[in-house]
Amino acid sequence: MTPKPPPTPSVPPSAEDAALLATQIVRAVGVRKTYRLGEETLHALDGVDFSVQRGEYVSIMGPSGSGKTTLFNMIGGLDRPSAGRVYIDEVDIAALDTFELAWLRCHKIGYIFQTYNLIPVSTALDNVMLPMVFAGLPQAEAQDRAVWLLGRVGLGERVLHKPVQMSGGQQQRVAVARALANAPSILLADEPTGNLDARTGQQIIDLLRAINREDGVTVITATHDYKMLAASDRIAWIRDGRLERYVRRDEIEIREGRAHAR
Repeated sequence: MTPKPPPTPSVPPSAEDAALLATQIVRAVGVRKTYRLGEETLHALDGVDFSVQRGEYVSIMGPSGSGKTTLFNMIGGLDRPSAGRVYIDEVDIAALDTFELAWLRCHKIGYIFQTYNLIPVSTALDNVMLPMVFAGLPQAEAQDRAVWLLGRVGLGERVLHKPVQMSGGQQQRVAVARALANAPSILLADEPTGNLDARTGQQIIDLLRAINREDGVTVITATHDYKMLAASDRIAWIRDGRLERYVRRDEIEIREGRAHAR
């Protein structure tokens, strides 16, 4: 029997490549996601390469059905790719077991949703404390941090109010505070202004940008809201499951609610 040759050793990255990887908090490589609908195959993502630098504010845009929410869910570990890899801090999240993935979601990533997803029978305080309780933080520490976070988002006087007693903008501020509960390095915001009027939506955008700048939290948002672009460092356009373009904010001009190349 002919012996098998030894495995080819992996080539270490160059110093330049290693330095670049160290700055990337999110990296998607050749990500594909397919669904079977009867005899038809739907390509929700079709070979997407995408990266986010640590401390960036990135907006993912695209029409309904473009694949932006699917990519968003891949980054958050809410779904797994059919092919390709997604790395958070150079850890392949598809290789994590259930416990490790739960730890990553709890400690590394904060989620903000269009519909707020607050517990309606709980106060703002209890909603913000919940992730910390799950993380094992002592009750007194969780309560103190929740009060501080609610003050941080401008709701210091609404600590004991329930969602039904608050406006949509206030509920979204509670959701932002909850997302920050365990001091994540990444905030994922899925259409965070989608249920808000223009003025209130702008306030949420300003709040996310302030958190990004002051706390160094990486913000990634899936959005239809062109007001979000002014706050972004880079903007990715997804269409038909592919990354159509990925540009810096200074490469585009926003006119009449649309982005144009400079």
